[in-house]
Amino acid sequence: MQYSIGVEYSLHCLVYLIDIPPDATIGIKELAAFQGVSETYLSKFFGKLTKAGIVSSVPGVKGGYKLAKPPAEISFWDVVEAIEGARPVFQCKNVKNNSYLCRRDEDFLKCTAATPCVINLTMLEAEESMRNSLRKKTLTWLNEELDRVLTPESRKETREYFANPPKA
Repeated sequence: MQYSIGVEYSLHCLVYLIDIPPDATIGIKELAAFQGVSETYLSKFFGKLTKAGIVSSVPGVKGGYKLAKPPAEISFWDVVEAIEGARPVFQCKNVKNNSYLCRRDEDFLKCTAATPCVINLTMLEAEESMRNSLRKKTLTWLNEELDRVLTPESRKETREYFANPPKA
């Protein structure tokens, strides 16, 4: 299982939106330049984040993006689901029903088809555990962790970059 890099870019960008004043936004141009990716590429993710209600878009020359709700209410799982979709990672194909015994004996097939697939149940349980773990991690938690692990200078420079982005 692998999440796309869009999840990572999205989480990085969302944490930058935490510290902006309530009436301010950050433009996709500034976010893309800071991340070193194209505006078009990053816009795909922000379209999904907007649709999911994680960010709101403000049109116009001074427009951009801001968080649509408090960072404590935006979990990692919300971002994963917005970018990747909600379908399960494991897609059970009921291969147990193709076994030799099922092909040979119609009564056995009826019995086997009626029982749950233990492999599917196990995989779904593991996925739910992962989702629950990601639901516990919020943007507030991420911001606090970044304050803990990054230098104060790098955090200050990041905030200053978005408060006064360099002119192109």
